[in-house]
Amino acid sequence: MFKKYILIFCGVAICTNIFAQSKFNLSEARSEKIKFELINNLIILPVEVNGVELSFLLDTGVSKPILFNIANIDTLQINNVETIYLRGLGGGEPVEALKSQKNLFKVGSALNINQDIFVVFDSSINFTPRLGVAVHGIIGFDLFKDFIVEINYSKKYLKLYRPDTYVNKKCKKCEIFNLSFYNNKPYINGIVKIDEEKLPVKLLIDTGGSDALWLFEEDSLGMKPLNNKYFDDFLGKGLSGSVYGKRSKVKMFSLKSFSLKNVNVAFPDSTSISYARKHEERNGSISGELLKRFNIIMDYRNARVTLKKNKNFKSPFHYNKSGITVEQHGIRVVKEKFLEKSYDPFGRSNEDNTVINFLESFRLNLKPAFSVVELRENSPAKRAGLMIGDVILSVNGKATYTMKLQELIEIFCDHDDKLIRLVVERNSNQMRINFRLEDPLK
Repeated sequence: MFKKYILIFCGVAICTNIFAQSKFNLSEARSEKIKFELINNLIILPVEVNGVELSFLLDTGVSKPILFNIANIDTLQINNVETIYLRGLGGGEPVEALKSQKNLFKVGSALNINQDIFVVFDSSINFTPRLGVAVHGIIGFDLFKDFIVEINYSKKYLKLYRPDTYVNKKCKKCEIFNLSFYNNKPYINGIVKIDEEKLPVKLLIDTGGSDALWLFEEDSLGMKPLNNKYFDDFLGKGLSGSVYGKRSKVKMFSLKSFSLKNVNVAFPDSTSISYARKHEERNGSISGELLKRFNIIMDYRNARVTLKKNKNFKSPFHYNKSGITVEQHGIRVVKEKFLEKSYDPFGRSNEDNTVINFLESFRLNLKPAFSVVELRENSPAKRAGLMIGDVILSVNGKATYTMKLQELIEIFCDHDDKLIRLVVERNSNQMRINFRLEDPLK
């Protein structure tokens, strides 16, 4: 099954003064391993905030932790607050937030007792529906500045090493790169080949984005889709609103000896990235769909990163061929069949293999509802009559309430001409919509 990943990115700039330094520590251990979930190319890891267990997105594009989606967390104490404003990707206005000081953060056994955090109460700032799992915040620079951080994408764990006891292991199949920093965010140099010319690029390492490669359009540099071969699409949701742009392919992208062909690329529209472009040397970002092909060791103190190819390296790049963007939106009541215990006249239950009489019963359960939130223009789904707001009840005969969100998304990225049979709910009525997947670049 081909995979497609929804993009969620933050790229947050914080409009306030320089922060006092706080620090994570490992008491006695030299290292700490933390298992994470990899969902849509994004790293979701457990973080304890003031004694409450939450889930955070690991994002190298943020300077300070941001907390949101906390409406139902009554036990979380937030103290010492002042109002500030945050700006991220998207064409909207800065978002109002509260800056809170002296919070206790715990990641594995790594502890910070004096952590600043920014709390956003705007209910629209919520990445949970786009990922299908609860996400309460974002963390980045504060972890990376205090540890040497190993990100093992293939085995899905994060390992924090104390810099004073870390021993650098020799690795013949690794490549080491120098990092540069701007606003506490790491940048790496690479080469991109859009047409025949190889173009040097300086890219933000962005673990908070799920696309492969972003490039900022610049005609004078030849940084634009080849021969206008692209399609307009929704690229994702940033802190300051939705992001749109052009999707295309580049012939080649390389980081020293590591070279990849036919790589997915997005050219975001200028309105959505106006703040990001204030770093004039930046040409774009390298994000989750590319980063997951490596196991990574980030060493901020020595300004270097080590990459090693993993089992994902040769995985092909594919696009969503339906034109549908889905999110987990609310819940619906589902009538489920189950086997209820029944007894024969001798008192034997239906769990006994010798009994052949079974009693079918039904029960009502609450299940997540998957709604269409974006539809690409001229896509097969839109031409077939699908509409924004439709709730997808089944795909090719399989009920969506039995699926995870990413399983549903993967179906829309299968091979060309695959028949997709949807049952959707619209205005309390059920409808059948059929179409075939199409390569959007053909």
